Amino acid sequence: MANISLQQGQFVTNSLPKTAKFRHITKILLRRRFIVFGVSCIVMSATSLVAMTHRPTYKSHMQILITPNISEGVSRSNSTDAQLIIEEYSVQKNLMQSSKLIDKAVKLLHFDYPNITTEDIKGKTENSEDSPLQVKQLEIKQGNNSVPTPVWEISFKDNDPVKTQKVLLALQKVYQDYNIERRQEQLNQGLAFINTRLPVIKQQVRQAENKLEQFRKKHNLLDPELQSQFLIKSLADTQKQLQTTRAQLPDIRSHYQNLEKKIAAASEEAIISMRLAQSNRYKTLTSELQKTEQTLAKEQLRYTDDSPVIQNLQQQRQSQLKLVQQELKRLTAEIKTKTIQIQGQLVGVDPSLVEEFVQVKTTVTQLTANEKRLAESEQQIRSQLSKFPSLIAEYQRLLPEVETQRKTLEQMLQAQQSMGMKIAHGGFDWQLLEEPTLGTYVGNDIFWLIVAGMITGPVLGVVLALLWGMRHRIIHSAQNLQRVSNLKLLGAVPKLAPRMMEKRLPSLSWVGGRNLTPVVEVGNVWLPCHETLDIVYQNTQILKSAFPFKSLMMTSAIPGEGRTTLALGLAASAAHMHKRVLLIDANLRSPKLHKVLQLSNDWGLSLLLLDETNTEIHDYIQPIHPAIDILTAGPIPEDAVELLSSQRLKDLIELFEQTYDLVLIDAPPILGTVDSRIIASYCNGIIMVGRIGWVTQTELTQAVDILNSLNLVGIIANEVGSYSR
Repeated sequence: MANISLQQGQFVTNSLPKTAKFRHITKILLRRRFIVFGVSCIVMSATSLVAMTHRPTYKSHMQILITPNISEGVSRSNSTDAQLIIEEYSVQKNLMQSSKLIDKAVKLLHFDYPNITTEDIKGKTENSEDSPLQVKQLEIKQGNNSVPTPVWEISFKDNDPVKTQKVLLALQKVYQDYNIERRQEQLNQGLAFINTRLPVIKQQVRQAENKLEQFRKKHNLLDPELQSQFLIKSLADTQKQLQTTRAQLPDIRSHYQNLEKKIAAASEEAIISMRLAQSNRYKTLTSELQKTEQTLAKEQLRYTDDSPVIQNLQQQRQSQLKLVQQELKRLTAEIKTKTIQIQGQLVGVDPSLVEEFVQVKTTVTQLTANEKRLAESEQQIRSQLSKFPSLIAEYQRLLPEVETQRKTLEQMLQAQQSMGMKIAHGGFDWQLLEEPTLGTYVGNDIFWLIVAGMITGPVLGVVLALLWGMRHRIIHSAQNLQRVSNLKLLGAVPKLAPRMMEKRLPSLSWVGGRNLTPVVEVGNVWLPCHETLDIVYQNTQILKSAFPFKSLMMTSAIPGEGRTTLALGLAASAAHMHKRVLLIDANLRSPKLHKVLQLSNDWGLSLLLLDETNTEIHDYIQPIHPAIDILTAGPIPEDAVELLSSQRLKDLIELFEQTYDLVLIDAPPILGTVDSRIIASYCNGIIMVGRIGWVTQTELTQAVDILNSLNLVGIIANEVGSYSR
């Protein structure tokens, strides 16, 4: 694998000038002066025509007092309730301008104005200052601040002064009727809504609790996080005990061997060994003590030291230990007695040496058994800990769901208790303060229309001229792309429409390995297939390079150049050529591959880089086709650079190169982040993607300069023919 490190001097900054130099702007405006002049003339002519044909406008208004209903003894003085009233006032304003109420006013006006419509009153653009109907909340001055009042002014503008008054009179009646109807509906709908929602929420709570309970029963766990912490602590204690035991064994064994030599020299070892071997009681007591210690070690994995089970086992162990010691004393006494009886054989042997030998031998046996037990316990704890990451992830998904559902149920129950009073005393009262009057003349704004046209026309012309001039810095053709990048053009791919795929891929005769067997059609997975993609893949195969292209990284200068789509297409072409392909989404900051293929992104590359074992790599990979596997990006990490720059990524790519014929890596854009520069050093080859009509010459040049020292295979022109000058 090409492992080429990036030097500091090869990094190119991606901060492009945001504004052109003044002389460039002057040249652009000079060359496009006809655009500026033409747009200015069109805009000024249009505004002048509108101003000359605009009829005089009349305006009528009325005032309505909107006050919230507050029950006796209930005040809204705190900031939360004040904010609530402001939001409710905003709702009242939208209600007065709603099409529902204006439609009712239109029906009342049909007798006098048969052709009137809702748009004639409301206007074509909602909440616009030019709309005929205006609803405004009046304000009063308090020092330097303006304080809104509960008084609203409703005005209507039209060319007919009588019509302005009649429209407001119709709206007045509609508002008053609606206020009465709404109060009646609230009394009936408020509690009905809560009573309808309450059983659904209770069912959701039960379902969430059942899922959590089933999880706990299935895995015999209450809290995986606490249990994992307990196991980690137990593992540390076990390792510490195992280390202590292993440190004691050499000294005890050495002491035992010395004693054995001393007793052998005194011809006493045979008698002692024979007596111990003949003592069935000693064997039984020692065996029971070892069984008790093994049982105690297993139970300590499940219970704490305060548990009655642990305490009982510890007491049983102490009792058995006393019995063993008593048996040792009895055997020692017998050996002393026999020593007296056969003095001719054990002359000069100290009886205490025999007792010490027996005790040391027992200690060696116990330490050896304890070492074996602790090693088995350590292995069991490690085995159990390996299962906990997935259990904790599932538990952390189920527990918040239960808590959220319970909180929602609690809030709904509280709302049910207080809803009756709130409905009875809630809502708003609408009271008319000022009757609509005959419309008064407000002018036709001819002067301001002409002034707006004189200002807007030149400005719009200059903007269009600059955009037109700067547009030509974008690359417009595959030939231009090849010339600017100075790379081999691997192919020119047209724009691939969504779901533009042939049915050939699902019928491929490729199942992996080297066996060719019929394949059943695979789901509804979108794999872009096009003849130009096959040409691109063939061009990569015929290139002469010092490295075999087992791993290829696809990148682009900027986002939006179709990198992911072409990576899928190249994978499809390779699969069509009977190659087994792995496609990796290495864009950890903004992954898109799983969205295109509609795959799960809960597990992927980010978590695989954290997982140091290779035994469960297949769990992270998702097959979408018999010859194509996908490794999604996974959850977005906090530090993508740290993960990508680790040795783990290099090792994974080398491992995948041994398993697959081709490893395709969908890397992020070059400009803006350092991610692709890190990934590029781990791959055999790099393929650039340039979107015609999208990337500029400067951006492409910077991207190529950054990767110039690496193994750049070539560049693909994307969306050729879909962009015109």
